[in-house]
Amino acid sequence: MTNLFAFSTPKQEQGLMAKKFHSNSQLPADNSNSNSRIAQPSSEFYSVFSQEEVLEIIHALETRWEIPLKYSYKGQGAKIWHNFYQKFLLPKWYRKSNVEIDLLRDNFEYINSNLQNFSKVNVIDVGAGTSYPAKEFVARLHQLNKLNKYVALDISEGLLDVSRKNFTSWFPEIEYNNQQLDIENSSIPEICPGNYNLNPEDTAKIILHMGVTMGNHHNRDKVLKNFRMSMGKNDFLVFTNEIGSNSQWDGIARGGCKYHAEEIYQAIKNKVGIKSQDCQLVRKYDLETDSVVANIKFRHDYTINFSFQGINKQIEIPAGKEITIWRHHKYEMPELLQEIEHAGMQLVHYTTNKYSSHIMAICKVANDDRTSI
Repeated sequence: MTNLFAFSTPKQEQGLMAKKFHSNSQLPADNSNSNSRIAQPSSEFYSVFSQEEVLEIIHALETRWEIPLKYSYKGQGAKIWHNFYQKFLLPKWYRKSNVEIDLLRDNFEYINSNLQNFSKVNVIDVGAGTSYPAKEFVARLHQLNKLNKYVALDISEGLLDVSRKNFTSWFPEIEYNNQQLDIENSSIPEICPGNYNLNPEDTAKIILHMGVTMGNHHNRDKVLKNFRMSMGKNDFLVFTNEIGSNSQWDGIARGGCKYHAEEIYQAIKNKVGIKSQDCQLVRKYDLETDSVVANIKFRHDYTINFSFQGINKQIEIPAGKEITIWRHHKYEMPELLQEIEHAGMQLVHYTTNKYSSHIMAICKVANDDRTSI
């Protein structure tokens, strides 16, 4: 519990103010009916998630009141993301730019100039989604006869299907591979060991992590360390994220916080068995994680009964409790540098978009002694 009379830093004060005033909810809170409700996840829920994933969802609910965002991309979640990307993020006649594509285009010359000593390059797209952000980048490498293969990695089988369909139609002559990967729990070598039948000293990997996905992870430190463990001395990690102060959020939901979070909210209610009148969607700044979040707020006491392959677990949720289903963390530069260095990497180059709202960071290993991590 926060002690409002304790000393706080200016940033914490900002956060408290944002937390107090900047929230956005669909329904007015109403706890007049205190009768407990019971939710039973549907058969569709259990068909989408493995036993290990169900256990991780239960653990996240028990320890931090969260359903990890990464799981929202599985099953019908793949279609939800694909539709959201096509509707709101793809360039259109009235919206000709895409911040991800623009940043990758702006940084192509820097990346390419650092590949001159390598005959071939492998592009490893982590969280590839539809593979659209990498399309132009891959095409330019291919035109220079530098590309060996493209590998799409994603937690979602559904999105990997979209990626394969897109990529093989764009580039039928380029070798394409994909695998499921949860970058929070696995480093790339376990899935894609790097055996490309090429001289390792003459080959580089470019690991892409696009879609400002870094700010969506619960454990960014673990993700960065998994990337580091996947990299050799020749390799680059290229990722994007928003930059700025999270606590200065103005309370207006935009982009993923508005449209994607809404779709996730509807899907979770349906799959877990929560009635619409028993909850509300709340968007706000969260001081503890220094992130903007979207939460399900329960209007009544609830019990979620998990029963699957020997798992029998009840999660008791009191009225008024909030469960995080979507999150995003913006970086401020000192923090970004600190997290990269703590993972055993160094930031070798970066650029921002014209509004200074997004950054593309390019990293290399700082020390090839991986045992120090």
